[in-house]
Amino acid sequence: MPIYPKEIIDEVRSRSDIVKVVGSRIKLERRGALYFACCPFHNEKTPSFCVTPARQTYYCFGCNAGGDVISFVQNYDNINFSEALSELARQAGMELPRQEMSLDEKRRQARRERLLAMNGEAALYYYYQLRSPAGKAGLDYFRGRGLSDATMKAFGLGCACGGWDGLYQYLKKKGYSDEELRDGGLVRFKEGKQAWDYFRDRVMFPIIDRQKKVLGFGARLLGAGEPKYLNTQETPVFDKGRNLYGLNMARGSRRDYYLLCEGYMDVISLHQAGFDCAVASLGTALTERHAQLFRRLDKPVLLCYDSDEAGVKAAMRAIPLLREAGVEARVLDLSPYKDPDELIVHEGPEVFEERIGKAENGFLFQSDVWKKSFDQENPAGRTAFHRQVARELTRFTDSIERENYLSTVSRRHQIPLEPLRELVNGLGNSLYPVEIRLPEAEDLVRDSLSRAGKGQNGLLVGAQMLLAWAAEGKAGPARIRQLLRPQDMPEPLQGALLEKILAIKEQSGQVSAAALLSEYPGDEEAARQIAALFSKAVDAEENPSETCRILSANLQRLRKEALHQALRNNPDAEEVLQLTQELGRVSKIKITEADL
Repeated sequence: MPIYPKEIIDEVRSRSDIVKVVGSRIKLERRGALYFACCPFHNEKTPSFCVTPARQTYYCFGCNAGGDVISFVQNYDNINFSEALSELARQAGMELPRQEMSLDEKRRQARRERLLAMNGEAALYYYYQLRSPAGKAGLDYFRGRGLSDATMKAFGLGCACGGWDGLYQYLKKKGYSDEELRDGGLVRFKEGKQAWDYFRDRVMFPIIDRQKKVLGFGARLLGAGEPKYLNTQETPVFDKGRNLYGLNMARGSRRDYYLLCEGYMDVISLHQAGFDCAVASLGTALTERHAQLFRRLDKPVLLCYDSDEAGVKAAMRAIPLLREAGVEARVLDLSPYKDPDELIVHEGPEVFEERIGKAENGFLFQSDVWKKSFDQENPAGRTAFHRQVARELTRFTDSIERENYLSTVSRRHQIPLEPLRELVNGLGNSLYPVEIRLPEAEDLVRDSLSRAGKGQNGLLVGAQMLLAWAAEGKAGPARIRQLLRPQDMPEPLQGALLEKILAIKEQSGQVSAAALLSEYPGDEEAARQIAALFSKAVDAEENPSETCRILSANLQRLRKEALHQALRNNPDAEEVLQLTQELGRVSKIKITEADL
């Protein structure tokens, strides 16, 4: 990625309000001077994701994700640092200067572009093979499924029918090396470098991104054999958990929803019938990353899975994933037909459009499936069903939303409303929003001190609190060095952060989150640690004596741990004596109110 001067990065950061940027992607709720939301980087019921406008940082107290506006866009949009910076610059009306990439970055970029170009050549090879005499079986298959020539061309459909090494020979003539062919997942090698094509005797579905680059392939076997379906394995340019088949075309749809299918042919048939918003996961069940991708696409998802038992199970897995990601999920009733393609062939696009209008709410679909799994003639079965519904209702943290589902499910399944509400409450969840607050002094003591004997986490939290004090307290660099040493830090990065804090403080007297972040452009771990340390700052004004006690206790513990480690690693008798004496003086090290 291009390397930009620190001044450019700082300007983009300063002109990008983190509240507006984060709020444009997820729903934030203001609580005093802070903003909270359910974390977009992990599933949770209670909001623990906090945005601090004063520091222009975000931090999740649940999964410890954190950073600034650039790292948020980078992680949320699943793009690299340079792309995030460019996107924020565009939103801020800035034009970034052209920059040169480092040698390593140029090599990585060149390798990626080379693999994408090779995939493009492979797609052309398969495309023309389908239209050759050798591809007759593949062409007959697609035409037998009702696909027009225009549709086959639009999706770049092809056929792998060139014998054992047809693609290998073709790409070798194009100048691609064995290593590139192996890295791209297109060719396999035996000992002695005997090569054979990974895809053979299959119809081919190129997987294309929004830049019209071929990332990989899906393939279906022609004739009998196993596996029936085969996909490109993970490569430097292909990650099936981050992509959806057909999304390159569906992004441009004017429809206000996405149709999520099981297979490639379902997607293609729906597009041909005029439903150009259809997509499918790439040979895998829907994942959390897919759900987060749909969240960013910001449209409801209508599930068009097969109507058989496997399709129902897939829908039951997908619905909660989408709901927890904040995506509305609905389910199409395809019966008596197996899949969308079958329904359209027998009933036509008009009937399919009607089915879309009648799509079932995801949770209500789930409740119908649960009901069928319990014996409703047996009082014990009905009770078990009611408990299942109540357990799932506790997942709704918004009181209004949960109340709406309570009343609807009660009417739908003739469950008495008040007993159902009592059952939900009895399972340990209030119907009202949980009040969110930052950890206070006593919480931090419990987090950093009470877990002292339970591993490294207490040390890390204590170090973060002390780094926050070093950055924002009144103590000058000389006083901080007297109390806190880089070698006392439990992680090398924290030691380096202390050095950076001292350097900035010597130069300007004050250390902001932005100033510290600007020292680590593109370093996600540093951004997370910086956001974490500022989130652990203790409010000294509320109770200065308690703050001093907390900070001093953490300081002493860090120093003791570092000295004990030095003793374990040092056999020299004279140095052991010095370390032991220093250990005896640790309890006298204290942070005073004047240091706050």
